[in-house]
Amino acid sequence: MNKNILSEEDAAKGQLLIKRLHDALNAVLLGQPVLTEMVVVCILSRGHLLLEGLPGLGKTELVKGLARAIALESKRIQFTPDLLPADITGSPILKNSNGSTYFEFQKGPLFANIVLADEINRASPKTQSALLEAMQERSVTVMGTRHSLPDPFFVLATQNPIELEGTYPLPEAQLDRFLFKLEMNHQSIEVLEQIMREREMGIENPSPQVLLGEELLWLMHLVRRVYLPEVIINYIARLTHGTHPGQSTASQGVKFGVSPRAALGIAAAARAHALSKGKINVSFEDVLAVTPGVLSHRLILDYSARVQGKTSYTIVRDLLDEIPRQGFNVGPLISRTNA
Repeated sequence: MNKNILSEEDAAKGQLLIKRLHDALNAVLLGQPVLTEMVVVCILSRGHLLLEGLPGLGKTELVKGLARAIALESKRIQFTPDLLPADITGSPILKNSNGSTYFEFQKGPLFANIVLADEINRASPKTQSALLEAMQERSVTVMGTRHSLPDPFFVLATQNPIELEGTYPLPEAQLDRFLFKLEMNHQSIEVLEQIMREREMGIENPSPQVLLGEELLWLMHLVRRVYLPEVIINYIARLTHGTHPGQSTASQGVKFGVSPRAALGIAAAARAHALSKGKINVSFEDVLAVTPGVLSHRLILDYSARVQGKTSYTIVRDLLDEIPRQGFNVGPLISRTNA
């Protein structure tokens, strides 16, 4: 078998490790298994995550639980209106040695494997833009010198709804760098009862470490080996192309569609979702599962869409209903020449 093609044995081993991580997150955030599944998929795809929800729903606890579950270095940045870019990236410090002075770069909290950007939209756009290079190129440049960030590197950000007082909209360029934007909703009555039985105010819920850093890197390697059939490539291309004005009925009300980065994001996330199910190739179901989280925050709607009550999420759902799965005959899902 081609070494670049994932074996069923490795897929089964990977699924067990992924389930271990998923179960750990479900123990932290009760009653939202679909959300925690997408968080795991995002991490396996080497993507950055944006969680949105009202205060008190568990956004920060979920990210902290993820950091505890994986043996990686994690740091937290509390975003505030007075936060400066240098507070995140670090800055040169003037030092004196043997009668000579020189600048030495002092690393900021961005230099960690998992960075919790808490309430990211409470900082000014200038400070938010300090993350652009880090999220795309995994590096920061200070005074003309490039500094590489640790591998792997994730930004896991939380934000309150933009209507709340004291928040700033995230720049479109930064939103595009988040693989997923996931919304946290209110829990059901049954889950609220469980929370009151099992949790106490002010007491942090302990969660165990379930993955080593090496195991996470191995899972990421497996994700890249999940086979992406031509028919799926074509489907993702037609989905992303359909987000642009005039390219589909669903795109009515869209001012700007998504970039090629979104297509790459769907492909990566669909591979990770397939591995989480123990599969060696991506199916249409994997694409359908991850597309709303990848596309919805990247669409820019015009005034008419907002007047009609449309949201980017409903437009993506309409797009998934409109675009046919198979646009042309490209053969079987699995390439027999590589098997």
